[in-house]
Amino acid sequence: MNDVLDVALRLIVVFAVFLVLPLVVGQTEHKVMAHMQGRLGPMYAGGFHGWAQLVADGVKFAQKEDIVPAGADRRIFQLAPAVALLPYLLVLVAVPIGPGEGAVGQVIDAGLFFVLAVMGVGVLGSLMAGWASANKFSLLGGLRTAAQLLAYELPMLLAAASVAMAAGTVSLPGIVDAFQWWWLPWQITGALVFFTAGLAELQRPPFDMPVADSEIIFGAYTEYTGLRFALFLLAEYAGIVVLCALTTVLFLGGWHGPIAEGWIWTLLKTAVLAFVVIWLRVSYPRLREDQLQKLAWTMLIPLALAQIALTGIVKVAIS
Repeated sequence: MNDVLDVALRLIVVFAVFLVLPLVVGQTEHKVMAHMQGRLGPMYAGGFHGWAQLVADGVKFAQKEDIVPAGADRRIFQLAPAVALLPYLLVLVAVPIGPGEGAVGQVIDAGLFFVLAVMGVGVLGSLMAGWASANKFSLLGGLRTAAQLLAYELPMLLAAASVAMAAGTVSLPGIVDAFQWWWLPWQITGALVFFTAGLAELQRPPFDMPVADSEIIFGAYTEYTGLRFALFLLAEYAGIVVLCALTTVLFLGGWHGPIAEGWIWTLLKTAVLAFVVIWLRVSYPRLREDQLQKLAWTMLIPLALAQIALTGIVKVAIS
């Protein structure tokens, strides 16, 4: 009975984190972009530093009418936002934020395989939305999403494989436990490949061709309104949290810190990486489709393969 209560409590905590952290990232993006681009609008809602901007956005989405196009495949159209969002909740269940079983929703021996497989499912939400919307712009956005997934899934998997080779395990807590600080310069290429490919899978700028507003309105999400559209935005911010947390666990030592260790280091590193994601959105223009594909196939994949080769050489040398 105690074991059941312990698991239930951990799952409740994971669900609470899933609801809170993406909203915090979304609110932070409003403020960071406002400061970097001189956009004062998000600084006024509610008074001090625009604290009520998030509340105003939530009320706005709740008030909008839920519209399903007449020619749409209604069931798939309505299911797509949940398919885009729920995989990130499942990933957070397996991501450890601190030492011990109490700091993870569920310990999974092959946790790395699990989280990478489940993250790939989230992209299906965009494909379903694009196909079911009965809109040519939405369909084009869905096809771009599929092409981007095929291109960037491989370097992401290869980069994760390199750190699993170094640690000698595919367990996420095991990878953190095996982490050594001298891995930072050695695994930096894998970390950059993993993080870049993750941004592309999330369709974050500058990899946002599938939702290019200047060309295809808003891609696969063009026909969505109200809370269904808000779920896609929540999935994007949840994806940022998951990507940054996974990068922290795999390449930055997770809960290990220069002074001590604990969950606060995991959250701090995740927050810094989330800021980098927002910074990149503000700083770089959107890549063309040919540039996206060239980056994946001619740069990231060779770099990831080189990282795996280097990992093998180092493992043999120190064994």
